[in-house]
Amino acid sequence: MSHRELANRLMEMTVRLEGEQIRNSKLETRVRELEWRLKENEEEIMKLKKAQEPQAQRDPPMNRTRGKAILPEPLSEPGATTATKIAKSPSIVDLVTRAIHRHDFLQGLDPDQAARVIECMTLSERRRGETVISEGEPGNDMFIVVDGELQVTKIGMPVRRLERGTLFGELAILYDCKRTATVQAITDVRLLCLSRSTFRTIRTLESQKRRELMISFLKSAKTLHLLSDAQLSHVFDCMEEKYFSDKESIVMEGEEGNTFYVIFRGRVQVTQKVEGAEKEIRMLQPGDHFGELALIRNIRRTATCTAVGNVTCLILDGEIFSETIPLDHIELPESVDGFAQTILVERESSVHEAQAEPEVTRLQLSDFTAVCFNDGEPVTLGIGAFARVELVTNGKRNYAMKKISKKSIMKMQQKRHIQSERKILEEVSCSFIIKLYAVFKDSTHIYFLLEFCEGGELWSKLREIGRFDNMTAVFCCGCVLEALTYLHGHLIVYRDLKPENLLLDHRGYVKLGDFGFACHLLRGEHTYSFCGTPEYLAPEVLKHEGHDFSVDFWAMGILIFELLTGLFRPGHRLGNRKNGIMDIKRNTWFRDIDWSKLKQGQLVAPTLRFVRRGAPYANFQRLLGDRADGEEESAALDDHL
Repeated sequence: MSHRELANRLMEMTVRLEGEQIRNSKLETRVRELEWRLKENEEEIMKLKKAQEPQAQRDPPMNRTRGKAILPEPLSEPGATTATKIAKSPSIVDLVTRAIHRHDFLQGLDPDQAARVIECMTLSERRRGETVISEGEPGNDMFIVVDGELQVTKIGMPVRRLERGTLFGELAILYDCKRTATVQAITDVRLLCLSRSTFRTIRTLESQKRRELMISFLKSAKTLHLLSDAQLSHVFDCMEEKYFSDKESIVMEGEEGNTFYVIFRGRVQVTQKVEGAEKEIRMLQPGDHFGELALIRNIRRTATCTAVGNVTCLILDGEIFSETIPLDHIELPESVDGFAQTILVERESSVHEAQAEPEVTRLQLSDFTAVCFNDGEPVTLGIGAFARVELVTNGKRNYAMKKISKKSIMKMQQKRHIQSERKILEEVSCSFIIKLYAVFKDSTHIYFLLEFCEGGELWSKLREIGRFDNMTAVFCCGCVLEALTYLHGHLIVYRDLKPENLLLDHRGYVKLGDFGFACHLLRGEHTYSFCGTPEYLAPEVLKHEGHDFSVDFWAMGILIFELLTGLFRPGHRLGNRKNGIMDIKRNTWFRDIDWSKLKQGQLVAPTLRFVRRGAPYANFQRLLGDRADGEEESAALDDHL
């Protein structure tokens, strides 16, 4: 065979090989498409089968899981955001502003916050083919496309393309979550980026500044100047801002009145009809109020109020006006007893409250041994982000031992929250709250010796039977309300109410456990930590506006819904009005519960039927997990814990 023939054969083989590679590539793409469609069809079939099942079997599914808890992260130093401010052209500012306003979550930013977000975004350039974010990796940044184009894929399949002005990756600036898709540059691209720590710092500092400013303003208002800071804080939570343009009518003479107004910015002209003509009565300035007369006397508006220039008012809906401001007179006397009535709490301990056994305090860590299953495997009661809870005994009594990794505490910057959890558990003494008996430590771990609730988690019982009947849900929530009554009365906000943190004792009574997110809070004070369980987070937590005891009332509503079935602002929430938690306890939903007998442990718990008898671990499922937490010392914690 000649040299030319060999070259031709080689060329033919190369062409065939390239054609085969193209066909294989197309075939692989086709296979991925078919796999994607097959998965969609399987999901659709499962939905159809599920729809044909009896309600009791499908609500809720036994294998459902909840998103992981959001751990509180330390904020950046206030100066850090100032240091990262980068000048941007008007066109870039306009691009980012429009992207923010199109987004459901970010459009709630006030002008000052939006301006700071734009200032603090940094520029990042990526080459064609470079991956910006990868599916399954932890997310930390939000992006806005300035120039270029990107491709979004999910499990290898194309989903959509991102072009100039598109915002993506925004969930990562709320909390630590994994990316749900991959984003890759199709062309060279320029992106504006914002990190979660920068965003949280901006929102927190701006919200704090705004709250202080607004409360200071309300204090200067003639209507409210005799209220305490705590009372003014509650008023502010109940109010909304509303804007009026020049010559716009705010209220009209003769119409029904259902809103109370306090002028924040601008002036308002008050007029009345006299012999058919409008006559000016007076000109209202910032700090003045109007609209209360129609609410107090239940009459129609007696005058017309019109904006002079642009006007900003703080408004209070008529339905809650009487619950936030006493109706006797607008200028409140000094004798008024707290406008958000203080919760009345019995400080005495209940007769059946768990008391620390004197001998426990004399025992050492080595005096406790693990309780094991029949095959010798230690019983694990629960597993958390940096802790696991095991069943132990001292030979006389069973306990729950919470084992906390020092290495993980330092890595996840949770030292302050572990300290707070210990301090609160040592302070509280309530029969509806789990008891802390002792704290031990070694070179690698902190150990909390806790009361053992042999009935197990309420969450596992809910998963087993699908949903609770009304009587059972009422009883469980009644126990929770007793715990919250105690905590709020001692100025402690819980912040992580959910079935997983509710435990059943041997009588079926519910106890509140896991105080990792609880903190002390003064009346009227707000905290800005972003923590909790995603499904239970109140709106003010998500918006970094600062929160107080009211977040527990939001979570209470979610809990009731979840137990039974498988948007109010914080000041409107049942439990956060002038009668406090008593409004919830007196609600007709709780009409069948005897609060006195519940408090004394004299009711027969309907949840008792869930508590299995037998081995001490009979109510706990076997949990698997890596028991090796590392042997690295964290001596820095010893002085504090």
